[in-house]
Amino acid sequence: MAQLLLFDLDGTLLRTDKTISDYTLRTLDICRQKGYMIGVSTSRSERNCLSFLGKLSPDILITSGGALVKKQNEYIYKAVFSMERTKELIRTARTICGDEVEITIDTVDTHYWNYKVDPLRLDQSWGESVWTDYHDFSEEALKMCVEIFDEDHARELARVLDDCDAVRFSDGYWYKYTKKNVTKEQAIQIVCASCRITEHDIIAFGDDYADIGMLKMSGLGVAMGNAIPEVKEVADVVIGTNDEDGIAVFLEKEL
Repeated sequence: MAQLLLFDLDGTLLRTDKTISDYTLRTLDICRQKGYMIGVSTSRSERNCLSFLGKLSPDILITSGGALVKKQNEYIYKAVFSMERTKELIRTARTICGDEVEITIDTVDTHYWNYKVDPLRLDQSWGESVWTDYHDFSEEALKMCVEIFDEDHARELARVLDDCDAVRFSDGYWYKYTKKNVTKEQAIQIVCASCRITEHDIIAFGDDYADIGMLKMSGLGVAMGNAIPEVKEVADVVIGTNDEDGIAVFLEKEL
């Protein structure tokens, strides 16, 4: 019997309007009452992620693509680049992709960006992010994301940053860089050791490239109806979309 229900955020637990439906929240509350732990595993930063969860209060929180793991209110894992290495990552991205390339950096406390146009005018879901030109940036980073339109540049950056795990997001031209082997699936192994469960005790839900390993390693891997084909191919089951309360319908039927 599964013990942990683990959800990606965007395209999975969140609807297109970046909210969690009341139906889904009620269903998750019933699952918790029945003894299931609730977990979220996302590439968003912790601070940004929490702004979407409302009353959910997950038992497990995996953020920044696996670089930060929290159990209840305690951090059990952090994978940070040093301040100097963070500066090198930014310099390298600009050298390969151009000085004007758009970059985001997650630290434990803050999400930074250097966007030319403030995305908050278009999408308030980014919350309290901080603009910077990264001049003399001096913080430890959990994750760097880079917008790369040229696939040759993306391949070259991944080659040069050989101490990083690089994954592309399907809904644009953004690539995620965390420390080598810092992934959602590695974070799950840490959670399993802390909670004294195995991967077979997990039902995982996802929709994008970064979720593939998570779905493959879990006892049951569930792809959303809106997932990319590569995710559906590795999943054990495909359910309704994130806008159709696919998660709530599945949990009511199966659990």
